[in-house]
Amino acid sequence: MPITKGFRALVDEAMAQVKTYTVAQVRERAADAKLQIVDIRDVRELQAEGTVPGSYHAPRCMLEFWVDPESPYHKKIFADEGKEFVLFCGAGWRSALAAKTLQDMGMTNVAHIDGGFTEWVKQGGPTETLEQRKARKPA
Repeated sequence: MPITKGFRALVDEAMAQVKTYTVAQVRERAADAKLQIVDIRDVRELQAEGTVPGSYHAPRCMLEFWVDPESPYHKKIFADEGKEFVLFCGAGWRSALAAKTLQDMGMTNVAHIDGGFTEWVKQGGPTETLEQRKARKPA
């Protein structure tokens, strides 16, 4: 069966429907307690490349389940309606699709970072390794 709508069309549609922030806009607000940066990349990407300090890791494959309060996998962090959840992935494609899906689920407090982690690093955004993150967490 031929593909009738490719990934690029899906990403373009999502980009037209979700709020998109630049790296600079997110960095300006990084200390805002009402902002939660969410890394949706696979854990192997985090292990290889690091992540954004203070970000919450919610793998793309579990995001809908972690967000939905009716799911047995629900994470309470996503129930905070006072927060804006800003997603990022490697290049901004998965995060656009994920943000659109969360909007389709009814979330209005969701956006994503244009260019993803690649653009974050390119623009000199702070990063940390998973080891650094684990060392800061209380035992």
